[in-house]
Amino acid sequence: MPAFALAVIGPLAQGRYMDTDWLEDFLALLDCGGFSRAAEKRAVSQPSFSRRIRSLEDWVGATLIDRSTHTIRLTAAGERFRLVAEETLRRLQLGREEARAVAKATSETLRFASTHVLSLTYFPAWLRTLENAEPMSATVELTADNMVACERLMIEGRAQFLLCHHHEAASTRLGSDFTSLRLGEDVLLPVAAPGVVADGNIADAPQLCFTADSGMGRILAAAWAAAGREPPSQPIFASHLASVLTAMARDGRGIAWTALSLVRDDLEVGRLVRAGSPGDDVPIEIRLWRPRARQTPAAETLWSRILRAYPRTA
Repeated sequence: MPAFALAVIGPLAQGRYMDTDWLEDFLALLDCGGFSRAAEKRAVSQPSFSRRIRSLEDWVGATLIDRSTHTIRLTAAGERFRLVAEETLRRLQLGREEARAVAKATSETLRFASTHVLSLTYFPAWLRTLENAEPMSATVELTADNMVACERLMIEGRAQFLLCHHHEAASTRLGSDFTSLRLGEDVLLPVAAPGVVADGNIADAPQLCFTADSGMGRILAAAWAAAGREPPSQPIFASHLASVLTAMARDGRGIAWTALSLVRDDLEVGRLVRAGSPGDDVPIEIRLWRPRARQTPAAETLWSRILRAYPRTA
């Protein structure tokens, strides 16, 4: 997203400007958890990155980052400004897209974000079903990433739709500015290669777990917490990708919790077996998210088509 310069009018900041790159720097710092990693992500030197954060604080007129701790922590002012930064970038991006839509009435792009598993197991067939009813006139662009990154794409307005798994116990960063539609169902279940689990005791087998930025990991942790179940204390391997954990399970490395849609064929041919009882399963939904604000004509046309094909549940 290109930078914008916002003029500030007032006795404390008359004649000064704010670069929206600073807002992206600020949010990158929070995502990365440190100045060094954030500077690398933003492709600038760490001293330059630090100066840009200071410039943003000077523009705001308040300290946003608590530098008295080793970990990145926001001040009270920083917490409040974080919401403003996210909303500003998202609205600027949406405004930019609306302007582009007016300029190119005949050529539009539908931008989807999707978690990795659903980009492989669900999205292609789902899109084909929609196209069977009526061919797409727009270009479809899909970005597959972990849940945290997909949420960021939506918040910043860089994706119009998000396809992901959902569980009522697990929170998302998509607040009241977004709405969702239930498209289908899936199940999270523990699986392992034959012979890995002895006597059905899954607690004693090696555990392959999700990292914190995984949407499935977030759902599983919330579902376990709601059921009063403790998560594995010492996993031997962790990844945000269910496909990686599943591959490790196929290799006999331990028990992986994964989506049934991803391992259905493995279970049918015996490459993997259920590592627990049906009571261990966690039912989940497949949901499509979008902003409540009106989007481009192509996106609104697609949404109307989807609403005709699926019952609405917000």
